[in-house]
Order: sequence, then structure tokens, then C-alpha cells
Amino acid sequence: MFRGSDAITIDEKGRFAIPARYRQGLRDACAGQIVVTAHHRDSCLLVYPQPRWLEFESSLLARGGLNPEVRRLQRHFVGNARDLEMDKQGRLLLPQMLKQRAGLNAKAVLVGMGQTFELWDEAQWEAEQGRISEQFEMNESGEASLPAGMEDLPL
Repeated sequence: MFRGSDAITIDEKGRFAIPARYRQGLRDACAGQIVVTAHHRDSCLLVYPQPRWLEFESSLLARGGLNPEVRRLQRHFVGNARDLEMDKQGRLLLPQMLKQRAGLNAKAVLVGMGQTFELWDEAQWEAEQGRISEQFEMNESGEASLPAGMEDLPL
């Protein structure tokens, strides 16, 4: 289970190190085989251990391609996907195209999202955190305004 956020540095070649706390788990779960693709809405990259990616990709492609909206999502996720391999130092080399698509610079944040990660440019991550805080501000009775269907979430 991946959770929390870690500040990372992306070097001029596009390499970044997976935080040490995740490395052995990733080696055990996927032998360091990672798939990275562009997020469909947010300015970040999605980072999948390969077995989790294969589940997602299989589910996505099984939905058929006759619906143009489904086909666009398939094209987006699968068409932008790149297979990466963690090196002995726990580093991944990002393709330049994906790095540019997500607006990644030297300072970035790797965010654990359960079974996957999101990779954000640090400034974009901070802006996203501000938007989240604004969206879910407390109301006058001290309750957060949550999306429909999540009102019973114990906070």
C-alpha cells in the first residue's frame, strides 16, 4: 500500500529515485517493472507497478472501442504508457514526452495513492493542495463539504 507524499528530484536526464520506503515493496510486487502514463485530467503522471497496470489496461481495453469517448480514454492511457525498469539505485528514467506533458521540473512530489502513485511537479502539487483546501472548507457547523455519496466518510 502506497500512501503519503515525498519530495523528489528529477535530474537533467529525467531520472528520479523511488523513495527508499517503497523500493523493496516494488521489487517484491513487480521486480521493479513500472508503467508510467499521463493522467487524463490532472497535470501529473500516473505510476503503476506493472501487475496493477496490466489489470487496469485489460479492464480498459475490454470495454470496447466502438464508443468514441471510451476509445479516446483507451488511446490516452495506453497510447501514453511507457514501460520503465527501476535500476539498482531505485531510479526510473522518465521519457521526455511524459515529463513535458506533466510539466515536470527538477522539484517534484511522488504521491502514494494506494496501489499506484501520482508524480507531480512540486509547484503544481502545491497549487492542487490549495484547490483541495478551498473546495472542502468547513461550513459554519464545522463540517467539511464532501462530494455526493461521501457524506458518511468518517473524518
